[in-house]
Amino acid sequence: MSDTWKNRTAIITGAASGLGYALSQHLLDSGAKVALMDQNLDALEKAFHQNSQNAHLYGIDLTNPSDVQKAVDDFIKNVSKVDALVNCAGITGKTNLKSHEVDLEDFNRVMAVNVTGSFNAFKAVIPHMLEQDYGRVLHIASIAGKDGNAGMLAYSTSKAAVIGMTKVQGKEYAETGITVNAIAPAVIKTKLLEGMAPEQLKYMTDKIPMKRCGTLDEFVTMASFIISEKNSFSTGFTYDLSGGRALY
Repeated sequence: MSDTWKNRTAIITGAASGLGYALSQHLLDSGAKVALMDQNLDALEKAFHQNSQNAHLYGIDLTNPSDVQKAVDDFIKNVSKVDALVNCAGITGKTNLKSHEVDLEDFNRVMAVNVTGSFNAFKAVIPHMLEQDYGRVLHIASIAGKDGNAGMLAYSTSKAAVIGMTKVQGKEYAETGITVNAIAPAVIKTKLLEGMAPEQLKYMTDKIPMKRCGTLDEFVTMASFIISEKNSFSTGFTYDLSGGRALY
């Protein structure tokens, strides 16, 4: 077991599956106390029942700011501090549609989860990080937010907004001991892909120079470094995890 995260704490949204689950499990295995937030409490309980000592489970709607605030306050009451926040919660919405075919309700839902949810978690956590003059925030963006994926208007727009939010927050808190960064993955092998149209998935994968999906292990390696103490002079930056698709 690594000692890096002993006596450290983290909050991870979208923790029940995919990127959030993989990173949560890594931090728990490394000795961290972790607040695991997801709208699916049953999935959280199934995924983390063996980590009852350090895993704090919160089945909440991240688009509801009061629910998020209550969960964050409860976690800090139990563990006294929060060292890292990772916003992994996200949805793709309906895909393989041209912009004029996109349903407004679906568009708004994607924006609410991917952008407003991340903002709500950040706003609830940041005062506590400011009190301790230390914190690491990581927003999960997407290569779609840089390049724009045809057929994915809502998702691409939301992830571009996440990248913009990261740039602003990185600058605003640069002198506080808090860093705010993002990761822009290309296609990573998660269950999120199962609900995507095959044509859409092929379109995305074909754009990757390495001609393969990224792995959860590759994501965890990069994410765990970004939120570590060692990553102290990088903020407002969006890290590439795209197999060469984006080089900026």
